[in-house]
Amino acid sequence: MGIPYVPTLGFAGSDVIGRRDDFTIMSNPFNPQEQFVVAKAINPDVAIFHGLKGDRIGNVLLRDRGDELMLGQASRKVIVTVEEVVDRVDPKDSAGNFMPAIHVTAVAHAPMGAHPTAAPGYYDADEEELRAYVEASCSDESFQKYLQRHVFEHSDHAGYLTMLGLGSAYVAVAP
Repeated sequence: MGIPYVPTLGFAGSDVIGRRDDFTIMSNPFNPQEQFVVAKAINPDVAIFHGLKGDRIGNVLLRDRGDELMLGQASRKVIVTVEEVVDRVDPKDSAGNFMPAIHVTAVAHAPMGAHPTAAPGYYDADEEELRAYVEASCSDESFQKYLQRHVFEHSDHAGYLTMLGLGSAYVAVAP
């Protein structure tokens, strides 16, 4: 977006501002008595996230009410994994947010790529796996064990899905 900061109301009154150097409190330039939080703009080199549909020229349909569109617009390169590759993603598709190909560097077919979170219209969140993730994140040791089992032991996404008993849900597509 090319801006140095963005106002936000989400952290007002919290202790986040004291813990991070990318947030600060400023006066509203139109009403100096009003204070608000501003966050330093981020411009990642690469953004990688999961969408619902993508077409061969790079248009993508993202989940509704997510931040992926804003992240994609702020990033230099954008890689989107998708549940399905279609002939054409329709900008008027009401199932989500449309991201035009101008913001997308690459689209990769990755069915169940949002697991254990949900892909609306494709599958719900896996509550049991989300609980396991949260429990594992309570200590470095348990999280390292979780990463070993869920990430490092597998050479690809199909291996991860097979480990969870979801292997039949994955359909590889030749590039």
